[in-house]
Amino acid sequence: MGSVRPASRFQRWILPGLAFKALVIGGGYATGRELAEFFLPSGPRGGVAAMLLATLIWSAICTATFAFARVYAAYDYQAFFRALLGRFSFLFEIAYLLFATVILAVFGAAAGAMGEALLGAPRLLGTLALMAGIALFTTFGNTSVERLFKYVSVLLYGVYIAFVALCLSRFGGRIESAFATPIPAHGWVLGGLTYASYNVVGAVVILPVVRHLTSRRDAFIAGAAAGPLAMLPALLFFVCMTAFYPGISQETLPSDFMLRQLQIPVFHWLFQLMIFAALLESGTAAVHAFNERVANAWERRTRVPPGRRMRLLVAMALLIVCMVVAERIGLVTLIATGYRALACLILAVYVVPLLLFGLARLRRRGQPTAVA
Repeated sequence: MGSVRPASRFQRWILPGLAFKALVIGGGYATGRELAEFFLPSGPRGGVAAMLLATLIWSAICTATFAFARVYAAYDYQAFFRALLGRFSFLFEIAYLLFATVILAVFGAAAGAMGEALLGAPRLLGTLALMAGIALFTTFGNTSVERLFKYVSVLLYGVYIAFVALCLSRFGGRIESAFATPIPAHGWVLGGLTYASYNVVGAVVILPVVRHLTSRRDAFIAGAAAGPLAMLPALLFFVCMTAFYPGISQETLPSDFMLRQLQIPVFHWLFQLMIFAALLESGTAAVHAFNERVANAWERRTRVPPGRRMRLLVAMALLIVCMVVAERIGLVTLIATGYRALACLILAVYVVPLLLFGLARLRRRGQPTAVA
């Protein structure tokens, strides 16, 4: 039998951050809708401050989460919360199903809005295309999902860098003026805390890729890198959006508005392709986490790993429910109301217990121990 290939530094230090970015970038971040909702109300400078605060929170919670998961060998969210909350772990199960329903509905609504804006196609068509892509990648398990995170990240960072270069060349004066204008930065702390709170759940959602960590040092490096890796594209996009502050805050798809101002049709299509890819990896991360939870529970009971057909059926069942919600409610309403409620819920069942109990347990334990 051949020896197991050791995990690379990329898998240990960078992949968790790319996976975390994959989840948080989602429908509102990639389209700019979340940035308009949580950061623009504080003005250009206040928005940047709020984003830096959110980045620090993400890195801190990711570091604690990855370290806790490694010590308890808890590489799906059910195992993680059995170790953290014990018999109260069902509270996170409820929170996660609500979280998945809302964010997948947001992704579906964003995909539908993109298809309508770019192609004039019915909204349902974009939603169905996203569903099909998510189902395809989750059907083939961890390896397929990790490759998606890797290659979409190359596309995503490249397109955002090109986008910033184009915006600076076209609207650099307007951006400079927006940052030079003294605008009250009211609410930046609350905006940063709210945005960080509901998104930080991504740290436990992407635990299947954290299995590559081999030491506490790995957990620290991967966690510290996760915040900047996830926030960098948002920061670049936000700076560009300030060229049209404050009017752009009223746009359902700020990305589409910005691209129309650039008037470069080829890049418009490329950017929209990147957004769809971002929606795909975010949705895949959320559904894959649920699939892994179901798969691990199935294998513990039957001693037989689930096949691809079961993974596909579980993914489709979750997606259908979420996409129906997307059609009924719409993107702006989902982000403006659903995300704030999720932030409070995630803080209560995940962040507070991790900081109060999880860190104390980490100080008392040394070697990894599987959860019973």
